[in-house]
Amino acid sequence: MAWYQPGHGRPIKTVARLLLVAWGVFLAGGFSLAVKLSPDPAGFGTHQQLGLPPCSFQTMFGIPCPSCGMTTSFSHFVRGQWLAASQANVGGLLLAMVCGLMLPWSFWSAARGELVGVRDPDNWLAWGVGVLTAVTVLNWLIEVTVG
Repeated sequence: MAWYQPGHGRPIKTVARLLLVAWGVFLAGGFSLAVKLSPDPAGFGTHQQLGLPPCSFQTMFGIPCPSCGMTTSFSHFVRGQWLAASQANVGGLLLAMVCGLMLPWSFWSAARGELVGVRDPDNWLAWGVGVLTAVTVLNWLIEVTVG
């Protein structure tokens, strides 16, 4: 995000403010859930504690999918185990960091009535999704070919 200067963020209306609050609550719920999960020692499979099945991609093809280890990464992240989080999934660690920054930002922006520090949200979203996707796919390719 760009540095915040009062009155320089993109103004938002009431509906957007409510959506930002809902997003912040959603993120807080996700982090709360990650606290309750125990990171799987294998580096993936933590999602199964939620009653979800094993990774279908891994079951079908015998290799992990690009998102394998993300729940484990989040679970390590909330415990301050950042090295273990990166070993589980680098993209998961990056996503957890972004979500950790977005949590207070979403409430702050809703309270201010503007996207704090952001003038062009479409550009930020495109870059954010692009970088997260690139990191996750690169991590996956390294994991599949080397690991």
